[in-house]
Amino acid sequence: MASPITAANAYAKIARIANPTAGLDKVVGGDNATPNFGSMVKDALASVVEAGRKSDGQAQALAAGKANIVDVVTAVAETEVAIEALVSVRDRVIQAYEEIMRMPI
Repeated sequence: MASPITAANAYAKIARIANPTAGLDKVVGGDNATPNFGSMVKDALASVVEAGRKSDGQAQALAAGKANIVDVVTAVAETEVAIEALVSVRDRVIQAYEEIMRMPI
């Protein structure tokens, strides 16, 4: 079973991914510019990819006999939650786009 510290760390990582204001400190063109949505999306994707790589590395280490099964399960669960959060955000963006397209001009 995963330790409370491991679970808290996993939750914190996912909260940073799912937090919509996490990238608001990144601006384009100076202090008064708007946040760059593209860089926020890029950072979120990079975070999910990194979680996937971590879980792959843990699985390979387990196969080599160098990792604990709890660490592997935790890494896979973190990746699963990150992907689910990313898919949820994608679905909301598509839903918003479709709603905008239905608006009369």
